[in-house]
Amino acid sequence: MIKIYTAPSCSSCRKVKRWFDDQKIPYVEKNIFVATLNEGELKDILAKSENGTEDIISERSKIIKEQQIDVESMSLKELISFIKENPSVLKRPIMVDDSKIQVGYNPDEIRSFIPHARRLAEWACTEKNCPKYNKCEYAKDID
Repeated sequence: MIKIYTAPSCSSCRKVKRWFDDQKIPYVEKNIFVATLNEGELKDILAKSENGTEDIISERSKIIKEQQIDVESMSLKELISFIKENPSVLKRPIMVDDSKIQVGYNPDEIRSFIPHARRLAEWACTEKNCPKYNKCEYAKDID
């Protein structure tokens, strides 16, 4: 199941949720300010991020700037505790499934969350290859 970590005032979060809804892809939303991320969730996010904290921590966040916090020097335990106490340092939205993570709304990269079989059908749906192209539900998505 896909989890989307969001914040209420985040416009990119609203775009991501709308995209998943439009694609009819189920997800679980977790507001990072209401439901504190647990240690397992944070470890999962960190493990799946290619560049570790750089991918998920906003260096522009108020607390990091004002207190000159160096997350790179923290132990994993300290980092997890810091994020739990200060969820506003997380970039948003964060989308996670069993094998990947994506941070922020990118209309091209988000397509990786479309199930594989459906992506294959979309790629195969061209006027030349699809006899029902004009009525095909996948044709409208790729035009």
